[in-house]
Amino acid sequence: MQVQRLYFIDAVRAFAILMMLQGHFIDTLINPIYRIEGNMLYDIWTYFRGITAPTFFTISGLVFAYLLLRAHEKGNDRERLKRGLFRGLLLILIGYSLRINILRWLSGHFSSYVLVVDVLQCIGLSLILLIGLHSLLKKHSYIYSAVLLVIGCLCFISEPIYRNLAFTNVPLVFANYMTKANGSVFTILPWFGYTVLGAFISTVFFRHSHRTKFKHLTIITFFIVGYILIYHSTWGLTILYNWTHWDLLIQCANFNYLFIRLGNVFVLFGLFYTFEHYLKHSIITKIGKKTLSIYVIHFILLYGSFTGYGLKRLWNKSLDPAEVIIGALFFILMVCFISFHYAKTNHFIYSIMHKIITKFKR
Repeated sequence: MQVQRLYFIDAVRAFAILMMLQGHFIDTLINPIYRIEGNMLYDIWTYFRGITAPTFFTISGLVFAYLLLRAHEKGNDRERLKRGLFRGLLLILIGYSLRINILRWLSGHFSSYVLVVDVLQCIGLSLILLIGLHSLLKKHSYIYSAVLLVIGCLCFISEPIYRNLAFTNVPLVFANYMTKANGSVFTILPWFGYTVLGAFISTVFFRHSHRTKFKHLTIITFFIVGYILIYHSTWGLTILYNWTHWDLLIQCANFNYLFIRLGNVFVLFGLFYTFEHYLKHSIITKIGKKTLSIYVIHFILLYGSFTGYGLKRLWNKSLDPAEVIIGALFFILMVCFISFHYAKTNHFIYSIMHKIITKFKR
């Protein structure tokens, strides 16, 4: 089977990371008096900001699972699994390290803030879980696809069950992966649902992307499924509840943001896949290959990782809309400039850390 390279993936990742940069900058620095619900511009910004995380998690699962499938076809997925496990653990480690304030530690001040879970820890753990699923089901392609789809849907449908759980009797380092009560920004559920659904999409691409009309049919499918999820998934959940009388379905329908956001992701995939030919060698695909370094740089500059001195410390919730928009543009340019000229690719970062750990083991 001739496996096609999916160029649109880098463009989607670039879109997600750029949306994250402006979203974090504006959300952190804009004065709360300008957060006016009902204002068209603010509502549009809020809506598109809400698409960023689902896109990031979905595309991460798609890329990771697709690479595992390619390695399995070539008969060398054992090395890819080892690298994937290392990558997942490294993301978790980096996620925790960005919460460290060395200056406060040197002065004897320690807090549980370092145990807060954010996007990198959740993506890292999600990749490790995908490794387990791949190892169990890689020899049964269609069963693997079905299991991924079912797990993803169950993560979304069961959201009312774990929405407000506190896990008070669980050690903080583990509880923070399941509850936001202690300050975690992301939790493994429901976000693993997006990652595993991205992996499901990768199985479809892997099996059929070499076919003649696959791209056209896939683009149409992305738009149709996206439309259905955005505008009719709540109705569908309600119909299922009327048939089954399963209370969880109506609870999910009454707070149906997960399936709607998945629909937004599908529409984005459709758009970027449509214009893939024009994006193959553009600057946006180059940005998409440096998402990890961009994320780390932006976190240090904005939130003051390691030192406590960042833009947040200077202008936290104090800028007006004009200032924050201009500032966001300069912030994006600055982070991308540093990433391109003073940082290496994601692969370079992973390889350096791998060498350090190997030497440490020896």
